[in-house]
Amino acid sequence: MPDTPSAPAPGGRFRRSLTKWADSADQHAADLRKTHARHDCLPIREAPVREPVKVRGTIRTVTLRPRGGVPALEAELDDGSEVLTVIWLGRRRIAGIGPGRSIEVQGRIGVQNRSPVMFNPRYELRA
Repeated sequence: MPDTPSAPAPGGRFRRSLTKWADSADQHAADLRKTHARHDCLPIREAPVREPVKVRGTIRTVTLRPRGGVPALEAELDDGSEVLTVIWLGRRRIAGIGPGRSIEVQGRIGVQNRSPVMFNPRYELRA
C-alpha cells in the first residue's frame, strides 16, 4: 500500500492555540515578576505568613463585598508569582485603586480558603 499523507491530528489547531495562549500567560507572569522585583519587596509566593511584609504588584480586579454587614473593598494583587487578595474593611472605594494600577502594600499575610489574603494594609500607589 502506498503511504498517504496523514491528516492533522484531531484537535491540532486547538492544541496549538492553547499552547500559544499558555505561553503568552507565562510570558505575562514573567513580565510582572520583572516589573515588580525590588530589593525591599518580596514576591508574594515567598512572603511568610503572619509576619510583616512588603509586596508589590498590579491590581487585576476590584470588588465590593460586604463582610458581616460591613462594606469591604477587595482587590486581587498579582506580581507574577502568585495572586494576593487585599481587603480593606469599612471601605466602599479608594481613590486610585483600580484594575491595572501598580501598588505596594505592607501588612501581614494570612491564609483564607488556601489563598493568601491581607487585611487593611498600608499601601502606596506606584507609577
